[in-house]
Amino acid sequence: MKIPVSMLSSYLYCSRKLFLERVLMLEEPPKESLVLGSIRHETYDKINKKEEEIITSITGRMELSEIQALYRQRYLQMLRKSIANNKKRLENANIGMMYAYKKSFSFIAEESEMRASHVFSFIEANDVFGRELWQKLTPKILSELRLDSSILRLKGVIDQVHVYEDDYVPFELKTGRTPQDGVWPSHRIQIAAYSLLLQEHFKKPVKEGFVVYLDTKEKRHIAINPFMEEEISQLVDEIAALLEKKELPDYCENKNKCVKCGLRQTCYNEEEVNKLLKVKII
Repeated sequence: MKIPVSMLSSYLYCSRKLFLERVLMLEEPPKESLVLGSIRHETYDKINKKEEEIITSITGRMELSEIQALYRQRYLQMLRKSIANNKKRLENANIGMMYAYKKSFSFIAEESEMRASHVFSFIEANDVFGRELWQKLTPKILSELRLDSSILRLKGVIDQVHVYEDDYVPFELKTGRTPQDGVWPSHRIQIAAYSLLLQEHFKKPVKEGFVVYLDTKEKRHIAINPFMEEEISQLVDEIAALLEKKELPDYCENKNKCVKCGLRQTCYNEEEVNKLLKVKII
């Protein structure tokens, strides 16, 4: 059995909630943050897949403002498509399409300006255009990269991988609260797991990764060390045991997590949980 990397994060956040979702098959009602987050992820994926097309269209020298306008137009177009694709999910979460656009607009617009500035600077330094510009431009960004490993017993989808010649750097894009320092433990584990998957797949050492907290526009660095593989392996063992033994974990010690949880009513209803557990075991 291969464990999804996202499940490592969920286990660290709240093992009881993971049990309710994966063993008792309970579904959390759609949250605004999750729905809008998925729209941003889908938009970034579309952006990265269209990057080559945008860059190869730059066949001569352009002003920075012109490249920024080109990027902005294409990126916002992709945002509108992503919102349209998620119309049903937005309706289920009682979120209007215009509201979703306004909430996501600044992230996508800033991303377009950042990438346009990077391309402009590369052109100024290397005097290349079109196809040659695309071939020489670094970093290139792989989006929604799917990897799995029987050895690591893991599978996952990496938000972004920045490729610098032979160096591969994983990036996780996160919404929600930003920690005062560093990254949240669950996000650190995700980057570590993705680094291991990248190392095995590309046969190249991965030295670092980043978590980008979209709401505060902060990029946090994570150094990869050799002890992380043992830590990930232990977590995989624990999750596999959790799913197989069907023993309900204790309540989460952090009550702030419970307040925000969409499964809290069922979680604290021991009678209902016990009924579900008996049915599942039988």
